[in-house]
Amino acid sequence: MKSDIIIIGGGAAGLMAAVGAAGKLAELENGGTVTVLEKMQKPGRKIMVSGKGRCNFTNVKSWEDFGEHVCNGASFIAPAFHNLTPENVVEFFRANGMRSVVERGDRAFPQSYKSGDVVDTLVRACMLRGVKIVNGCAVDEVERVPKGFRLHCTVTTVKEFRRRDDDGRGKNKPVRSETKVEKEVYLCSKLIVATGGLSYPWTGSDGDGYGWCKAFGHDVTDCLPSLTAIVPEGYKDLSGNEDDDSRAGRKNPLPNNYPVLKGHIERITPLSQMGDLLCGNSLDNVRITLYVDGNEVQDEFGDLEFTDGGIEGPIGFQVSRRAVRAIVNGSKVSVSLDLKPAVEYEKLDADVHGRWEDVLQDPRSKGAPFRKLFRIMLGKLIPWDLTLGFLHCNPQVSVDTLASALKAWKFDIAGFVGFERAVITSGGVGLDGVVAKTLESKKMPSMYLCGEMLDFDCDTGGYNMHSAFATGYLAGQSAAKSFCAVAEDSETK
Repeated sequence: MKSDIIIIGGGAAGLMAAVGAAGKLAELENGGTVTVLEKMQKPGRKIMVSGKGRCNFTNVKSWEDFGEHVCNGASFIAPAFHNLTPENVVEFFRANGMRSVVERGDRAFPQSYKSGDVVDTLVRACMLRGVKIVNGCAVDEVERVPKGFRLHCTVTTVKEFRRRDDDGRGKNKPVRSETKVEKEVYLCSKLIVATGGLSYPWTGSDGDGYGWCKAFGHDVTDCLPSLTAIVPEGYKDLSGNEDDDSRAGRKNPLPNNYPVLKGHIERITPLSQMGDLLCGNSLDNVRITLYVDGNEVQDEFGDLEFTDGGIEGPIGFQVSRRAVRAIVNGSKVSVSLDLKPAVEYEKLDADVHGRWEDVLQDPRSKGAPFRKLFRIMLGKLIPWDLTLGFLHCNPQVSVDTLASALKAWKFDIAGFVGFERAVITSGGVGLDGVVAKTLESKKMPSMYLCGEMLDFDCDTGGYNMHSAFATGYLAGQSAAKSFCAVAEDSETK
């Protein structure tokens, strides 16, 4: 099989690369062909799970503000951002039939709040531009040949035979399926690698592109999970761990090629009593401070969630990047939550004592035990469902110390949830080996790299998705421009 441009990976970066490449090739009199090879049976699997299925697909901030949310590689992705701005992305989806809405924090979502609409729109845009998408096609090997690249692939086709319910209504139900596995060889002049990082491996993004890039001379920095849950001490029942220094000693659901990381705690690890009490609570407008070896290194304000993984939500994710790296490097990590950041300590302390007096003077309090009355008073300061968890973590708290506890609820961090549920990968192919203005490899001409497999990552809030779109689009356009230049030169000769 032959295609002028082949894109490995049908995720956000890969599909947008196809759009960019096909659009540029259309300028050629004889055109050109673009093919996407996707190892899963459907493209866009990772897009489907983004934003809890709602898909925050971009952030409409200007570059001056957007760039502040790029944790690594801001100057590198600036050309891609300016080539495809958030306004361009919103307009692209609108022009292809998907309306969007912008929420707090300049986050853009599909109007339906369904991530499937983002995938469908991207696939439809590819099809309208003549892009061929081959699903179930896993690239096993990439080799350089004189006129481009040869890709050795395993193509798995699953065909389902269905029938309706006996009454003729309802959805078609699969009766049986047939799986056909074939070996295919693809040839191309230009290659775009958009295989993603290591996060959510069950979506097909398992870091296989790193191996090809290493073989072609690229440096790959250590990859770690980012935008993930950090797990407080005592939050999970770790009694099944034989080695307390290696949380990954438990049964690891990740592929064998994944690194075993110090501090990795599987999300499926059972919750402790403390975890049960805290899980499910959300906090708005609070502050989290991250400490590494006792030193304050990061401070964030916003919303936070206690989940079955640990501490998550926007600000939990924000501090996870540094927290994970510190834990892997053997440092002691802790966080402090300020549940009342807008209230000074003196004012909060006075409020606590005032509310306590009100509770004591209430006729219904007569004869009630201290713990019950204290919880009633606490419930007027924090969400009621959080009170038992807070008291479990602060068993010695009193009326006189409550204000301090609310302003500095401290947790030592035992570890983190790994790549199995991390939103993004921190690390990847070194940026020094890639031309920022075209995303062409400096090590292997005619190969272009984009998306999460590159060593840049951003905060949560649509920044990572937009960066994937922008780098994919630039890589696609650059590959097509290069192909067009060669084609025009051949015609001239």
